Amino acid sequence: MKNALLINAHQRYEGFAEGKLNQTLIDAAKDLLSGNGYEIKTTIVEKGYDIADELEKYKWAEVVFVQTPVYWMSVPYIFKKYIDEVHTAGIGEVLCKDDGRTRSDLSKKYGSGGLMQGKKYMISTTWNAPVEALEDPDQFFEGRGIDGAFMWLHKNYQFFGMEPLPSFACHDVLKNADVENDLKRFKQHLNSVFNK
Repeated sequence: MKNALLINAHQRYEGFAEGKLNQTLIDAAKDLLSGNGYEIKTTIVEKGYDIADELEKYKWAEVVFVQTPVYWMSVPYIFKKYIDEVHTAGIGEVLCKDDGRTRSDLSKKYGSGGLMQGKKYMISTTWNAPVEALEDPDQFFEGRGIDGAFMWLHKNYQFFGMEPLPSFACHDVLKNADVENDLKRFKQHLNSVFNK
């Protein structure tokens, strides 16, 4: 049995962002991973969380899967709050020992104090921006792509020693939604990542 923690980082805004797509993606990930022998634990950030319980989930999980909408080029503030509270509480014994540096050994570099080696994480995002806004060098994100735009979240998990799995994104979800195709692509993506 393999263990996966699924985090739904959505924050609801009535009449604007109900959270249906993010929950649909969480449900699809749960079904696919369960079908592939994973035991699943979930956190729906909007429903609240206990910091100590979250740290136990991180210790238990072999894979952490984050499903988040993109609000103002970042995550909803309740998920940033979750990161600040849970990740900070994990310093010392759970997520990382410290930042990795020491005065007695200057060869140890910043970001090398993680305690989660051998574990993986995956980031899945939903965007109002169309894909070309991220990938075309002449458009808004200057060709940086999803991973460039979300480097800061990747670095959070890498700070703990975790390794990335390929990211996924749904684009243009407000003005030109194609949920059926997004869900099909998502399942194909998960199958390619978790059926190796």
